[in-house]
Amino acid sequence: MTTTSARTLTLLSLLGTGRTYSGRELRERLEVSERTLRRDVDTLRALGYAVEPVKGVHGGYRLGPGGAIAPIVFDEDQAVATVVALQIATATLVGIEESARRARDTVSRALPRRLQHTADAFTVTVVPNQWEFPAEPIDADLVEQVGRAVRQHRTLRLEHGEEQLRVEPHHLVVWAARWYLVAHGEDGWRVLRLDRVRLHAPTNARFEPRALPEDPVDLVRRTPDRGDHPAPWPCLGSADLALPAPTVSEFAPGGAVVEAVSPTTCRLTMGAWSWIGLAGLYLTFGARLSRVEPTPLRDAFAEARTLTP
Repeated sequence: MTTTSARTLTLLSLLGTGRTYSGRELRERLEVSERTLRRDVDTLRALGYAVEPVKGVHGGYRLGPGGAIAPIVFDEDQAVATVVALQIATATLVGIEESARRARDTVSRALPRRLQHTADAFTVTVVPNQWEFPAEPIDADLVEQVGRAVRQHRTLRLEHGEEQLRVEPHHLVVWAARWYLVAHGEDGWRVLRLDRVRLHAPTNARFEPRALPEDPVDLVRRTPDRGDHPAPWPCLGSADLALPAPTVSEFAPGGAVVEAVSPTTCRLTMGAWSWIGLAGLYLTFGARLSRVEPTPLRDAFAEARTLTP
């Protein structure tokens, strides 16, 4: 017979899976009587866990929302993955540094010794390279508020740049180390840079989720007007490319801005450390260029031709 404390912990672990267990299942798993099971359930409730009775043919017990946090049981791969994820979370979010560190330490201390060595092997320091065109990490509170509206299907009133919008938030997408909100507004589907969003007071108005025209990730990648702005590079230029804006939007580096000129032409603004390096970025598209600005960028294209063997 297990001790009362060990048995109660086992009961909590079972209920923590989210399943509804019948009284019979729990009695058999714990090898206890109905009276003992009820007493153990009462013990969990006294400790703050929201153990709910479920009536009916398939009734029993389940762990409801609003109570204390139940113990989380990871398998070995999940535990190591959690340690790694907590290390890199601060690369795209600010405001969670201390919480992420404490969570990582808590998980690491709970690992068996042999898994601690495995987790230690994944110890990293995240330093973005400038050629990754990184964006500044975004505030975690903003992500939480928008993410809650997405999950609860509640409309948002917000400012995006100089626009005043009322939208139905559907998805959060992180692409090129930038956070985007896929939402539906008065003008149809929109992709909004989350770091340009300022939220107004919650509306508490619910909406019925709509079917997206395509996968949200593809929608973000192929939408030119998503609120991007040029990254602060020493050399910044613009040129028209003989390619559709959605195509260039999908393959342009982070920190670039794409504007549709016609169905087959777009204007691409982006930067680099040097003019010759910037010219090389434009050449990777393999498309005819026109209206190249400024003069140093045009000179760099001429220089690039002289460097070609």
